[in-house]
Amino acid sequence: MSSNNTCGVIAIATLLTTIESAVAQPQQNDIPDLLIQATARLAKIQSSDSGPHIELTLEEAIAQALDRNLDLAVQRLNPQVFDLNLAQQLSAYRPSINSSVSNSSRTNPASTQLDGGNSVVSDTAIFNSGLNQSVPWGGGNYQVNMNNNRSSSTNFFTSYNPSYRTNFQASYTQPLLRGFKIDATRQQIRVTRINRDIADIDLRQTVTNTISSLRNAYWELVYATQTLDVQHQALELAEALVRDNEDRVEIGTLAPIDVVQARSEAAARRQTLAQAEQALLTAELSLKQLIVGSTDDEYWNATLIPVDRPILDVQPIDLESVLRLALEERTDLARSRRQLDINNVNLSAMRNNTLPAIDLVGTYQLQGQGGTRYLRSGLGGRVTTQIPGGIGDAFDQLFDVDFPVWTVQVNVSYPLGQSAADAAYARAQLQAQQVQAQLQQLELQVATEVTNAVVQVQAINRRIEAATAARELAEEQLAAEQSRFDAGLSTNYFVVQAQRDLAAAQDTELRAILDQQKALIELDRVQRTSLTQAGVLIVQ
Repeated sequence: MSSNNTCGVIAIATLLTTIESAVAQPQQNDIPDLLIQATARLAKIQSSDSGPHIELTLEEAIAQALDRNLDLAVQRLNPQVFDLNLAQQLSAYRPSINSSVSNSSRTNPASTQLDGGNSVVSDTAIFNSGLNQSVPWGGGNYQVNMNNNRSSSTNFFTSYNPSYRTNFQASYTQPLLRGFKIDATRQQIRVTRINRDIADIDLRQTVTNTISSLRNAYWELVYATQTLDVQHQALELAEALVRDNEDRVEIGTLAPIDVVQARSEAAARRQTLAQAEQALLTAELSLKQLIVGSTDDEYWNATLIPVDRPILDVQPIDLESVLRLALEERTDLARSRRQLDINNVNLSAMRNNTLPAIDLVGTYQLQGQGGTRYLRSGLGGRVTTQIPGGIGDAFDQLFDVDFPVWTVQVNVSYPLGQSAADAAYARAQLQAQQVQAQLQQLELQVATEVTNAVVQVQAINRRIEAATAARELAEEQLAAEQSRFDAGLSTNYFVVQAQRDLAAAQDTELRAILDQQKALIELDRVQRTSLTQAGVLIVQ
């Protein structure tokens, strides 16, 4: 059951208890008295609180929100997510090492006289390694491979047995048109970096909005606190009038009906007081929601007492400088500009895809061979000389560049007719024009919001002046009406009406002051200067 429902049940029970007591003693109370007692008990229940009281300045509330607000805690993680995405994409440019080792043996039936027997047994051991990497500039990539193998065979006519072969090969592929300035990997990296900046912008915007919401909630709590004081004062005036009327009835200078009217007004004031207390609790809860991280927080279980009060002296506002600052600092504009940068990156990638694919490939290769060599008297003749050797001979030939091989080639590919890339590029151009138009529209919207915010501040300043004058006149009117009533020249009705007018004028003045603070907060928000006003620095 909610607290409001609980209070309502208690109020009804209190009212029924009071009525039952009145039925037992009908001559002691009447219906207005029952209402007064029930309302008083309800107000007492609603005003009771528990937990410590914490005095809170606006600066302390902002610091608390920046430290514990859950929306900010969530938003702070987004830049880190993009950092990890960027690290993952940059790993495409890290060199990769590969190697393979294998050993095999094969027995094949003899198919020709050159096999030198009924079957041929071949043993092969392979030791290969390589390095490849895509470079982050120009779209090129290189490969370096070192291949080594040892083979032996029972074939009688083998010249090297065992035979060692080594091969070193380096190649580089360089795109000349398509893929030279940008490719899919570099496109993703550039977009991710821009999105990382956008995440920072979104974080600033969340901080700005949180501070604006907190400042509004703080001044709402101040307004609710001061409104409660006004309602206490109004209740005291109403109760004083009840006591004064009761004294006048006792001496016979006032009719009893005037006491009933005064009591009814006091009961209405108690009801208004209960509503003010409820509004205070609601405003306090709204502020707590912005500055706590959980219900275990000390601020959640405490009664918050705002100690700052609004400063009514507002400096003149230069619309031109305010508008210029907004166009520079607004996070939504900054976000749109970065979105335009993303569109330009995608447009560049689309244009790149329409170009012919022309790749320049260069390859350089060194090779060597070694092992025990058998020299024969002729083709198929007997072995006349055996020259011992090993893998060292193969490496000697390799490093002496005895058998170099180099290759340069150009690969060209281009689709005939209009390709899908051409259509995608044309679509991207239209989207770029749309984004540019949206940015201009947003700039116009910002100018409208800033101008309207300045107008609101100036108008509310005039409202405060009028509301203050009205409150002062209401105080004078109540004092004059009370003097006339004391002299017997006025009635109870006019005194009650003057009290109501004073309470309404005080509330109007407080509301105007609150609206002024909200207008100033909105002016800061539309400029995105809440961070500066609060002295907040976001470290990227």
